[in-house]
Amino acid sequence: MTDAGDERISTGIDGLDRVLHGGLVPQRGYMVTGRPGTGKTILGLHFLTAGDDGARLFVNLEESEADIRTNAAKLGFDLDDVAFLDLSPGADVFTDGRQYDIFEPDEVEGPTVSESIADRVREVDPDRVFIDPLTQLRNLAPDDYQFRKQVNGLTQFLRQRDATVLFTSQATERAPDDDLEFISDGALKLARDDAGRTLSVPKFRGSDTESGAHSVRITDEGMVVFPVLLPEAHGRTFAAESISSGVPEIDQILHGGIERGTVTILSGPTGVGKTTLGTQFMKEAAGRGERSVIYMFEENTETMIARSKAVNIPAERMVERGTLAVEEVEPLEKSPAEFASMVRAEVEERDAEIVMIDGIDGYRLSLRGDESDLERELNSLGRYLKDMGVAVILVESTNAITGQFQPTNSGLSYLADNIVFLRYLEMEGELRKAIGILKKRTSDFERALREFEITEHGITVGDPLTGLRGILSGTPEFTESRSPPDR
Repeated sequence: MTDAGDERISTGIDGLDRVLHGGLVPQRGYMVTGRPGTGKTILGLHFLTAGDDGARLFVNLEESEADIRTNAAKLGFDLDDVAFLDLSPGADVFTDGRQYDIFEPDEVEGPTVSESIADRVREVDPDRVFIDPLTQLRNLAPDDYQFRKQVNGLTQFLRQRDATVLFTSQATERAPDDDLEFISDGALKLARDDAGRTLSVPKFRGSDTESGAHSVRITDEGMVVFPVLLPEAHGRTFAAESISSGVPEIDQILHGGIERGTVTILSGPTGVGKTTLGTQFMKEAAGRGERSVIYMFEENTETMIARSKAVNIPAERMVERGTLAVEEVEPLEKSPAEFASMVRAEVEERDAEIVMIDGIDGYRLSLRGDESDLERELNSLGRYLKDMGVAVILVESTNAITGQFQPTNSGLSYLADNIVFLRYLEMEGELRKAIGILKKRTSDFERALREFEITEHGITVGDPLTGLRGILSGTPEFTESRSPPDR
């Protein structure tokens, strides 16, 4: 038996390899557990067809070889180089009223089955072995002790032949698989509920792993794993410089703009101009050759591009030149971990320097949980982006059009380094808009509110709204020292 050392072999699933810090340790035995339909066999198919490190053996104890090959082909798995030991029950056991057993009466002795596996292993000499499901052997053993003894002997035999073993378990209330977890070198737990599919690693000898319930998606090409985002595991050096909006008055009230490595919340009622303001920062960044990305939870790309063009923001040209990416996100189809993986790809592989999430209410739907889930997930994503030097813009809609001032709906203000609010004002019978800064951690800012307009030429910001009281109520009044401005 050779020494595996720090060597790893791939599971065939990139996200799972990241969770396992590189993959499986060779020449060890690993259990995959989960209820029916959670993807255990699919994970095993990935394992069997990954890499080019020698022969592979599939010991099937439930589905027939023909059914496995058919189902695997539908998912794009090529099993031509995989040897089989088919120990599945034959269809004739259901005929003539005979009781169903896994094996015929003359085959039920445990040693006979073990010898069949051992003989096939000697014949194939596999580097990877997948047994699905190993718990079917429990029915052949006289008691749990003998079952554990046979399983332990089998896994030791396979390891002595330098094979890495993956086996599935079908636990029930009457027959839990805790004993198999003790015997195995690692356990991968698959689960499925109304919130989606997850994978966790409760045990992995000889190495640390990424903790948590990682999101899983079953596609037409097999299994994809999206690891939970751990902000502390990422970061890079960057210059904490200000990013200009390209509108002098906005830069003035922000004392230079927003900084790299900060989170900015743009809040205000629907239609007030939050997305346009965020995109304005991206327009200016594109002029410097920087890349930005917008994740649209509540609007489609065509509408966003058309609206931007109407206010002198060339979003379509920015997309064509690669300085802007616009991603539509269906919140009920993406888990937080899956969304975080999308963001990481833009930042780490395509060097996005500004990331805008539009909007927070749509992102909340992807959580399918309470408000604490929103805070936890956004905090993790925000911390990751800040540590990577990305300027983060979160767009949040408030409920009130006018009336009582409400900076945010979600209570996320503590996560923000900057809070920029937009609101409607009723002045002299007209509906107008104002912009103000509520918070800026990295520098001072202007306390005055200014009138905010979006025209065909872009964003314009007026002088400070002095001589008015009750601006935050949405229905300001002129003081005696100032008369209404000419329009």
